[in-house]
Amino acid sequence: MAKLTESMTNVLEGDSMEQDVESPVTIHPSKLPKQAREDLPKHLSKEGTKRKIQRYVRKDGKCNVHHGNVRETYRYLTDIFTTLVDLKWRFNLLIFVMVYTATWLFFGFIWWLIAYIRGDMEHIGDKKWTPCVSNLNGFVSAFLFSIETETTIGYGYRVITDKCPEGIILLLVQSVLGSIVNAFMVGCMFVKISQPKKRAETLVFSTNAVISMRDGKLCLMFRVGDLRNSHIVEASIRAKLIKSKQTKEGEFIPLNQTDLNVGYYTGDDRLFLVSPLIISHEINQQSPFWEISKAQLPKEELEIVVILEGMVEATATGGSCSLASNSNHEIQCQN
Repeated sequence: MAKLTESMTNVLEGDSMEQDVESPVTIHPSKLPKQAREDLPKHLSKEGTKRKIQRYVRKDGKCNVHHGNVRETYRYLTDIFTTLVDLKWRFNLLIFVMVYTATWLFFGFIWWLIAYIRGDMEHIGDKKWTPCVSNLNGFVSAFLFSIETETTIGYGYRVITDKCPEGIILLLVQSVLGSIVNAFMVGCMFVKISQPKKRAETLVFSTNAVISMRDGKLCLMFRVGDLRNSHIVEASIRAKLIKSKQTKEGEFIPLNQTDLNVGYYTGDDRLFLVSPLIISHEINQQSPFWEISKAQLPKEELEIVVILEGMVEATATGGSCSLASNSNHEIQCQN
């Protein structure tokens, strides 16, 4: 055991080089991953360090994916509630104002039309005439009466009379439709306000992910912490490696997703996030990093997406936040 530990240390410190990436010589398979079998060059090329890779998921957790050439746009209208919630705030507020204004104007026009057809406009001020709506003398007053009816403010100066059956029916229709509009729009605004995206601002990931030895095993590690006193309940974490892949049949998959085991079988992926925790991924033969050497790692076009999910203790709402890192700047190899 002492000799094995000593040999591993010598390999990590660069005292020996057993294999070259481009070498055609066949070497017996080793029990150590390539990160431990090869030396990290002292000076990486400037071209490799300055090369920028377009992110699949940005640092703020937003996916850098744009949908284009979508022909079946009617599918968005079948789930109009989710479509409104996903809209940007400026469009959401604009639709919110327009929906209420349109319904008020529409029913205000109907109230004015009923008064015009019944001849209430011709008997303004006539105390012997019983109008449909008292003190309704024009479109503006009809518009105000429509707002009072739909928002249930309560009647004062203008009030409906019992001599107008068509007005009573319209009052029932507007009350029901107004309740539906209120439930839909207020519910949409509540869901949009209560989204846990801002809660993710106080969940902090470490700037760099580190590849180093831990308990005799080579591991990819990073830290995560919660800045708030209100804890994340049922917090779980998972990681995805996004990298292009070519299958044995020759099919090229540009954005292939591979799971990184961060403690699924041991339960370490279920977090009690009271203090900052170190998340570890063991680089073994089942790891996608097993065949990537230290010299090859900075040149790889890959991305690691870490997703933290849980329930907010204060509001009991669920949510997730994610961190994306590429191989050029945020993964460091340490001996």
